Amino acid sequence: MKKILTLGLLLVLGVTASNAQETSKAVKKIKAKTTAAPTQKINGAGMVFASETIDYGTVAYNSNGKREFTFTNNGNKPLIITNAQGSCGCTVPSYPREPIAPGAKGVIGVNYDTSRAGQAFTKTITLTTNAVQPTKVLTIKGNVLAMDAPKS
Repeated sequence: MKKILTLGLLLVLGVTASNAQETSKAVKKIKAKTTAAPTQKINGAGMVFASETIDYGTVAYNSNGKREFTFTNNGNKPLIITNAQGSCGCTVPSYPREPIAPGAKGVIGVNYDTSRAGQAFTKTITLTTNAVQPTKVLTIKGNVLAMDAPKS
C-alpha cells in the first residue's frame, strides 16, 4: 500500500513539475516576442527610440540629472541631427554631431537641473533632423524632493 501511495505521489509531482517547465518555456517565448520590437526599414533617414519618455521618478535635490535616450537609424540613408532644444534652461540636451549610418545606434543625452526643489516636472527636448519625420519630441518627467527631505 505504501508503494502504491509513494508511486502515486511521485506521478503527481512529476506531472506538476513538467507542466511548470512547459509554462515557464511558454512565458519566456511570449516575453521574447513582446520585448523585441521589429524595426521597420524606411526610405530615407529615420529614428526609432527605445523609449520617447524618461521617467526620473522621485529624485533627491541636487542629484545626478543626466539620462540618455537611445535610438536606431531605421532608414537607408545617414541620419543627421541639426539641433536639439530643451523646453527651458533647466533641460540641456546633447546629441551626436556626426551622421548616424543606416542601422547604427545613437544617443541623445539630457541633463535636468535637479536644484529646482520640491516640484514635479515635465519637460521636452525637440530634435531637428533630416529624417522622414524631421521633428521629434522627447519627454522627461519626474519629481525633485525638497532640500530638507530625507534621501531614500
